[in-house]
Amino acid sequence: MIEFEPDRPRWQQIADVLRARISSGEYPPKYLVSEVRLVQEFGVARDTIRKAIRQLREEGLIYTVPNLGSFVSPSGEPEPAKD
Repeated sequence: MIEFEPDRPRWQQIADVLRARISSGEYPPKYLVSEVRLVQEFGVARDTIRKAIRQLREEGLIYTVPNLGSFVSPSGEPEPAKD
């Protein structure tokens, strides 16, 4: 779990952490980002994780496949959203 800054929404801070993991290669292309695992890791509500994932999807860093989950974009770089 990370220590959250009190003056910023938690979902933004989680999005920052996930963005850094994608940029560093810790989350390689097509890596599945599990909401359940992230809820456990960050100790926040699922809606908070969904907001962070939505932000990264809007940036094109990840894409979501219905009934499968969210994945890191193939290039690991921003791509157009695939909603």
